[in-house]
Amino acid sequence: MKAARFDYLRLDDLAGATAALAEGRARPMSGGQSLGPMLNLRLARPECVVDISRLPDLRRVEARPGGILYGAALTHAEFEDGAVPDPTPGFLARVARGIAYRAVRNRGTIGGSLAHADPAADWPTALAALGARVHLVGPAGTRELAVEAFILGAFETALAPGEIITGVVVPRRSAQARFGYRKSCRKVGEFAEAMCAVLVDRQSKVHRLAIGATEARQLVIAEAGAAIDSPEIIDDILRAAGLAADPAAFRLRREVVRQAIAALATEGQPA
Repeated sequence: MKAARFDYLRLDDLAGATAALAEGRARPMSGGQSLGPMLNLRLARPECVVDISRLPDLRRVEARPGGILYGAALTHAEFEDGAVPDPTPGFLARVARGIAYRAVRNRGTIGGSLAHADPAADWPTALAALGARVHLVGPAGTRELAVEAFILGAFETALAPGEIITGVVVPRRSAQARFGYRKSCRKVGEFAEAMCAVLVDRQSKVHRLAIGATEARQLVIAEAGAAIDSPEIIDDILRAAGLAADPAAFRLRREVVRQAIAALATEGQPA
């Protein structure tokens, strides 16, 4: 299929982009790896597509006292290749290199992945585990939300009319921090059927666990010390979250969570 007719608009400033998005049925697009297929399948029929890929504000990398703010238009490949600084011991590159295929990573963006809010996408789960925050700009001004507060459900976010993601703030983690990330796919590059990301940074007393590839938004456990130390309680956590109705999916999720926790011992440091 081909996309339904739409107007195309490329602007040079953030204020103009947010104003255009606030008018009528408009959608922003940067890398186009999520919106493009939806347009061609006519699952999305905006009246106007606003190209935000070249906005300087969305390409910046800004150091903050507690971490780094990444512009939303930075590509997966830029994280994979180490073209941007990493406030973690190599965790961002590890996640990025496992996203789909290199052709997708060359075009797809970190902000686009969050805005699409696919439960099976890598960045929403990994960034939720890392304690990242989404930086938003719109007609009402700027605001920041934790990833788990920004994503409301499957393909549903807290974006207000005219508001766009301008960046993602990733907290700085100590050199001793450990990160486990596992996902189950039928073959490389396909959407995950189960995924889990786990962060342990004892220096800052952080123990976070995020389960993705659910039917809704990611399940985030901000105080996950007990689950990490005693993986046998994962069954209770999955049941309490309503993720045990399908026995096969339950067993797969349980195994992926356990693998991610086990990976902390072997893959906590950068490759």
